Amino acid sequence: MTDILFTPFIAGKLALKNRIVMAPLTRNRARHEDDAPYDIHVKYYSQRAGAGLIISEATQISPEGKGYAFTPGIYSPAQLEGWTRVTEAVHAKGGKMVLQLWHVGRVSHTSLQEGGKQPVGPSPIAAGVQTFDGEKMVDTSEPRALELSEIPRLLEEFRLAAQHAKDAGFDGVELHAANGYLLDQFLKDGPNQRLDEYGGTLENRSRLTFEVLDKILEVWDSGHVGIRLSPFSGANGATDSDPAALARHVATRLAKYNLAYMHMIEGQTGGPREWPEDVDLDALKRASGAAYMANNGYDRDLAIRNVTDGHVDLVAFGVPYLANPDLAERLEQNAPLNDPDPDTFYGGGEEGYTDYPFLEEVQSRKAG
Repeated sequence: MTDILFTPFIAGKLALKNRIVMAPLTRNRARHEDDAPYDIHVKYYSQRAGAGLIISEATQISPEGKGYAFTPGIYSPAQLEGWTRVTEAVHAKGGKMVLQLWHVGRVSHTSLQEGGKQPVGPSPIAAGVQTFDGEKMVDTSEPRALELSEIPRLLEEFRLAAQHAKDAGFDGVELHAANGYLLDQFLKDGPNQRLDEYGGTLENRSRLTFEVLDKILEVWDSGHVGIRLSPFSGANGATDSDPAALARHVATRLAKYNLAYMHMIEGQTGGPREWPEDVDLDALKRASGAAYMANNGYDRDLAIRNVTDGHVDLVAFGVPYLANPDLAERLEQNAPLNDPDPDTFYGGGEEGYTDYPFLEEVQSRKAG
């Protein structure tokens, strides 16, 4: 009998051939002169079309949204052309792909901002982490507080990016409201010390996230939109004094949106699978009314168990997808996995990107 993990699933209006998702994975390989995807991205993503859903690497909605060198955007003609080639290749292989809409907020450096400007955040509080400026790791710059008068401009940038994703042939979009980037910074009371209608209460701190969702839904039907959240994670210095309350508030408010899925980082981003004792992930799943996509530290056994038991609907795999273009097929066959090479995770070209062998190649070598 086929484990339910490997069976079709409908998330909103996204008809997926299995419940395995390729998580968004920053690789810092965009074309250096214009932050556009190019030939190697076409090959990389189409290799992984066996996933039920591919979520693109985080993609900045504007030059201001950039926080790392050589990450792709979705705001210029060259970037749209590059992404269009990617989606066409993924679709030709029978895959589905959504674009992750990203604004890093304060997790940036003046050298990565147009004209050397300060990055923006909810408050003028530095993230206290590092980023890659194209040559070396540097401390993130102290941000300035996003002004109220700038919020309409920001919302329009999200709307336009959502439209560009549709123009480029994506099957939907995922709003990045996790991992200490701009929307997560507003959600959490550590980085958000504002005294206006975007700070203080949970209602106020979540206001920007839902205003962005409203803008995206001017372009996309809700059944083609997901959201990524990490209420329990302190990634990029973004912490909250009551993450359980934050998670419940956001999940409950999502119910009226009828989104395709809620993509949840279960615990610390890329770290321990731990969350507050007063958090019930099943209750968050029910409250949101959306398909529940789980992420963080999943292997085959945990994925099969949690999907079979009804705790999760979809499982997003990150690091395993770096080294295994045919991960979905390998998991279904319970086949051995390639080991990833951390030295090639970020930056570079095809090495460690498109040259990992498929299972059939490994088997033929052994047979030979």
